[in-house]
Formats: sequence, structure tokens, C-alpha cells
Amino acid sequence: MSPPKRQSVSRRGFLATIVATSAAAGALALSAGGAEAAARPATVTGKPLDSAARAASYRADDAARAAHTNEEAPNLDQMTSAQTRGSAIRPFVVDVPDEDIDDLRRRLAATRWPDRETVADRSQGVQLAKVQALVQYWATDYDWRRVEARLNALPQFITEIDGLDIHFIHVRSQEPNALPLIITHGWPGSVIEQLNVVDPLTNPTAHGAAAADAFDLVIPSLPGFGFSGKPTNTGWDPDRIARAWADLMQRLGYTRYVAQGGDWGAPVSSAMARQAPPGLLGIHVNLPATVPPDVAAVLNAGGPAPAGLSEKEHVAFDAVDAFYKMHRAYSAMMATRPQMIGYALTDSPAGLAAFMYDYNNGEPERLVARDDFLDNVTLYWLTNCPTSSARLYWENRNPLLYAAGQKTHEISLPVAITVFPEEIYRAPETWARRAYPNLIYFHEADRGGHFAAWEEPRLFSEELQAAFRSLR
Repeated sequence: MSPPKRQSVSRRGFLATIVATSAAAGALALSAGGAEAAARPATVTGKPLDSAARAASYRADDAARAAHTNEEAPNLDQMTSAQTRGSAIRPFVVDVPDEDIDDLRRRLAATRWPDRETVADRSQGVQLAKVQALVQYWATDYDWRRVEARLNALPQFITEIDGLDIHFIHVRSQEPNALPLIITHGWPGSVIEQLNVVDPLTNPTAHGAAAADAFDLVIPSLPGFGFSGKPTNTGWDPDRIARAWADLMQRLGYTRYVAQGGDWGAPVSSAMARQAPPGLLGIHVNLPATVPPDVAAVLNAGGPAPAGLSEKEHVAFDAVDAFYKMHRAYSAMMATRPQMIGYALTDSPAGLAAFMYDYNNGEPERLVARDDFLDNVTLYWLTNCPTSSARLYWENRNPLLYAAGQKTHEISLPVAITVFPEEIYRAPETWARRAYPNLIYFHEADRGGHFAAWEEPRLFSEELQAAFRSLR
């Protein structure tokens, strides 16, 4: 049955409190109080913003949490102080109108379904019955307000970099020597991917780790994704995003920090390492570009595995070969005609969900919790970013898995790698050491896949703590 209709009760007082608190925090980041103050823009009167209290406020007042009307957004702007409006870092609160949720449900209910696949397996894509079950749940039982509350329980900001608004989550650890870390998501992901690792990384003692392993987290939304602005011109490739991320960390006052990324976050983090901006100590990636040039040439030609490969290298070759030949249709479409696939994905939420559900031969279906997956798809839908996010594939000209394509030989900063077994391919350590001249950490995890932070948040957090321990 459908969830009960929420009452349209104003949340102006509650949201104004969040905006005012975040505004003060943002002003602190830009004050003349020095790097120590600038590095703590999410604090007020010396205390971290209480995420649990924020979440409790949402739960305690469901009616207030639910009032999302078009008329309220301008009023929120009016309540924001003149200082906040003129500052470089502006507070941000997710506030989706009820009518947008209602429209989504109507579209899902009116889905025009294709005929059933003609095979008994998923070789033609996600099976019709599975997508229908997913969409049925999405239309009737799924609750966007739950993840909206989780997002709003964290300090979120918008800042303009290189002419584009960039949304980011910024969570400061209470540990005084926390290491600043910028984490970059990919496609079909978003900042929602990292929500489950925020507490383990910023509050490690609550999860059985040492206080010395704490991080301050900066989690930005890629340009064209989620709440970040949509580029209106070309050029927003991983190299440009890397420069924007360095600007963001500098703007936040961080003089020592590390970077992490999977999927698109891997080439962005790698580009940061190549560019070596002041303050960047090293990177960790979980989709490394290790395929050697001679192996890449064989893959491009569609030939059999070259002679002389070790057992692990042969497994990696077969995985990349299968991915390129059978499981990469989504990438080919977005890399060549993002606008064309965008028409379909922007008009049909069921089509958008199916398109993302098939990623990496159905990994979201196998390893990602249903609500977590739908949180992410709903974010794409509500922010209307299927097309703008797809353009990143068009902008990129360098193969993500090839060492030569990512110019790994130009990276002199320390690099750490974790290989998760359900990833697109399991990068062999032999290839990794050929690709990255300064590889300081390499570990093969026993579980997890492409969306490791989602799927195995504790293990993912432990990997980052171990990977960066020598750089503190």
C-alpha cells in the first residue's frame, strides 16, 4: 500500500535553524582566524554540529519534515543572512517538494513495459520480472524522506568553483589530529554512496578503530551530478574536476590532505596526484588503472590473452575482455551520444532504474541493498541529472582501466590500492607495481565490489585507515 500522505506543514523555523547554523559555520571557514579555523567550517562555538540531533529532529517532527512546497524555497533564501549570501561557501539543505515525489510515483505507475526477454538468463540485461518488482516497490513503499533526513543531518554546502556550483558534504571529526580526506564518487553513484562510511571514518573509536585513524571528510558531488551545477559548456573532464577539488580543499583551509576515489573518482584522484597540488599527500583508488600497454593493445584488437601471463593476470585479462565485450553498453552510449540516451533516461524513471540496475552485469541487484540503490536513483531523478552526468563519459578521452590512458607513470605521489573481488576486474599486484611508481599499499579484500563503500562500509573504512596510516 502507498505511504500515508504527509501534511503540508511549514518547516521554515526548523530549516531556518539549519541554514543559520551552517551559515555561521561557513563564515567561520572564511574568517581571518587562520588555517585551524578555516579547516573547521562545520563547527560552531567550538563544537561539531550534532548529526544525531539533527536526525532526531527530523524523526520527532514528521509533519514538519514532510512539508516541501515550491513556495518555501524563496523564503529560505530570504531568511539567509546577507553575509551568507555573499560568502564563498553557502549552506545547503535538501528540500524536495511533495509534488515532485507525487509526480515520480505517477510516472512509475504509468510505466509502459517492454515484452519479456527471450532467454532464461540475464544475458540480454536485467530480466523484466525483476525490474517490475523493483519499480513496484519504488512506487508504493519506498520513502525518499528517510535519505533526505540522513543528508540533512550532515553539514552540506555549495560553493562556486571555476564558474560552477559544487555541492559537498563536510564532516569534521572530533579527533584533533584527523587527516582531511576528499572522497569522489562515480556513476551510477553519488554522495549517497559514502553515507555509510561517514561515521566509521570520522568517529573511528565508536567502530573499534583508533582515534589516530580519524578523518575529516569532504564529499563533493561531481559536476552535473546530484546537487552540483550542470556544466553549460564543454571541458569538465577528470583533469578539470581534479583542479576544482584542489581549489575546494584550499578554500576549506586544508594544507595537508589525501584523496580517494572509485569509478570516476579513480581518474579524478589520479589526476590530482599527477597535478600534485600543494598539500596533497597521496591517493587511494579502488578501480586502479593497471592494464599494461601491451595487454591493452590485445584487448583493443579483440584478440586472445597474450602468452606469458600469470594466473592472476590471465583472470584480470578475461574480466576486462568480458566487460568490454558484454557489459559496457551503458558506457558506449553515454560516451558517444549522451544527449540521445538522456532523452530516455530523463523521461522514464523505470528506464533510469533499469539502466543503472544492470551496471557491472547487475552488481546493484547482487550486492547493494534495495533502498540504498533506490536512494541513489531517486536522487538522479529528482535532480534531473541523467543527461548531465552522462556527459562525463563524453568528456573523457582516456580509458579508465589502462595505465597509459591514465598516465600513471607521471604520478610520483604515494598511491594506495585496494582490490575488491566483485570489482570490474581484479587488478593484479604485478600490474599495479608496473603502473604506479610509488605504490605504498596494495591489498586484496575478501569481499565487496565496485560500490565498496555502500556494500562493505566497515571494510572500506578499514582499508582507507590502513592505506593512509603512513602518510599521517
